[in-house]
Amino acid sequence: MKGGIRYHPEVDLDEVNALAQLMTWKTAVVDIPYGGAKGGIGCVPKELSKSELERLTRVFTQKIHDLIGINTDVPAPDMGTNAQTMAWILDEYSKFHGHSLAIVTGKPVDLGGSLGREAATGRGVVYATEALLAEYGKHIKDMTFAIQGFGNVGAWAARITHERGGKVVAVSDITGAVKNQNGLDIPALLNHKEATGTLAGFSGGDAMSSDELLTQECDVLIPCALGGVLNRENADSVKAKYIVEAANHPTDPDADEILSKKGVVILPDIYANAGGVTVSYFEWVQNIQGFMWDEEQVNRELKKYMTRAFHNLKNMCKSHNCNLRMGAFTLGVNRVARATQLRGWEA
Repeated sequence: MKGGIRYHPEVDLDEVNALAQLMTWKTAVVDIPYGGAKGGIGCVPKELSKSELERLTRVFTQKIHDLIGINTDVPAPDMGTNAQTMAWILDEYSKFHGHSLAIVTGKPVDLGGSLGREAATGRGVVYATEALLAEYGKHIKDMTFAIQGFGNVGAWAARITHERGGKVVAVSDITGAVKNQNGLDIPALLNHKEATGTLAGFSGGDAMSSDELLTQECDVLIPCALGGVLNRENADSVKAKYIVEAANHPTDPDADEILSKKGVVILPDIYANAGGVTVSYFEWVQNIQGFMWDEEQVNRELKKYMTRAFHNLKNMCKSHNCNLRMGAFTLGVNRVARATQLRGWEA
């Protein structure tokens, strides 16, 4: 099984169960050989020192070390965790079971992490967007983008979109939001954020409220933050023609219905943000083989998996005459059902 470990104040059993289910369908959609898992600790990581986070992680690992394993459950980073968290888990797990590189993915490269893993979810979002736009005869370089969330996923999605000639006209995170209809200078914005810790005060664009971003004039809206940000209150005001769900469950059912009636094309989260778990799979494979790939190979394989998954998803939509979300769930559930049936587990 595969899934992230989340450090966030809203972590609870229901959320963990729901996210594990989504991981089950996500890994099936991109056709990698895992079931879904999830874990987490209810805490506010930014209020904890590095030493406190390390102790928290090590005690957590002591409690779960018999439940995880390279062929049972392989954790990865999620909201509030990172490569350092995975390094602590690897070290603590190894005290009980011996050195086991493949026990977690998303590790630092110096500890057997894969090149390209840090950028993988954001890069996968861009590959997914390219595949979607190609269906409509369009290209990233001809489109405008608004990106909600400027953490790891949003920042990489913005950077790679900008490199491919796409015009990123608005970006937001918890520190604020900035827009420029002529396109933001993303490398300069990344430098500003790194230097100041905030989007506020960036000279290359105009400040706006974070809420405004979701209804910003653009071709493609990419929510990369929390779930439920598109809802009954704001869905009708969304101006984007395409929504690429880089966050988990950013569109609630009411918004889904409203946006579909407006003709907005939504690329669902269980496909769109699967780049992270796909490169986690590559990392696991490399660790087991004891043979590491260069970054070019990682990115090439990621593009192959994301593009193939999109075509499988589109074929499912055509067969069942349904939208992309239903097509993705149908693809994922069918694959799990088929595997269950083949093993003789059907009721």
